Amino acid sequence: MKVTVTGATGLIGTALVEALKARGDEVTVLSRDPARAGRQLGVEAQAWDPLTGPAPASALSGRDGVVHLAGEPVAQRWTADVKRSIRASRDLGTANLVAGIAASEPRPSVLVSSSAVGYYGKHGDEIIDESTPAGADFLAEVCVEWERRARAAEELGLRVVIVRTGVVLDADGGALKTMLPPFKAGVGGPVAGGRQYMPWIHVDDIVGIYLAALDEASWSGPVNGTAPDPVTNAEFSKALGRALKRPAIFPVPAIAIRTLYGEMAEIVTEGQRAVPARTLELGYRFSQPDLDTALASALGR
Repeated sequence: MKVTVTGATGLIGTALVEALKARGDEVTVLSRDPARAGRQLGVEAQAWDPLTGPAPASALSGRDGVVHLAGEPVAQRWTADVKRSIRASRDLGTANLVAGIAASEPRPSVLVSSSAVGYYGKHGDEIIDESTPAGADFLAEVCVEWERRARAAEELGLRVVIVRTGVVLDADGGALKTMLPPFKAGVGGPVAGGRQYMPWIHVDDIVGIYLAALDEASWSGPVNGTAPDPVTNAEFSKALGRALKRPAIFPVPAIAIRTLYGEMAEIVTEGQRAVPARTLELGYRFSQPDLDTALASALGR
């Protein structure tokens, strides 16, 4: 299979490119710094700035599939400028990718585009799945526009899959890497009371979902990239403490998170109890459905 990937040097992108290479696929990546991306990933890389114009048709023509992961990181303090960058990188960036696909010949047959469980907004402990309507907060609005731009590729004849991703477990990046230092020091614990749900997923399974979305003609529309059994922040903290053989009894108050991250803190203090109903219905079998074993795997234990 010939696959083009954007955002390939991020946590999911790096793991996905390695998986594609391991099974013998031909991978091209699009990057603002193609020389660095090519060296890092060991694949062909072409230049593209998602905010300045359409993706190069030369990197899309004749490909079987495209995976779109590029976007300004959400896990940072949301100033007005940062919020504009988050929105533009997904709205304009995805529109420019689809414009490049429109100009390619022959066109790819499938676009697999990232989104986030933030699409659903705040639901407390309510179980939500892919049929749940969009929320109305900032991140939900961003996800709605992001997905709308990606689904425009359907008008070009592509099959489009939207992966609404949760908290990806990988010790080398993402939320888990940020959590490890205090837990290893024995001062980790639940955040903001710990009652909010964490829709976690092992990195191997998020990669597996992307591969299935590329390969399986039956996959289309939104699928949740989350493990079948979401847990509360308190339960996650206890599991991480067990994995590290450290106590997990030192709570982090919500006010401390809000002081540090401002509006972005709602991602940590609210959460979603998202389950992968459609993902399971389509036949995906999780390799890491249990949190304890998933954490042990992510930590290399």
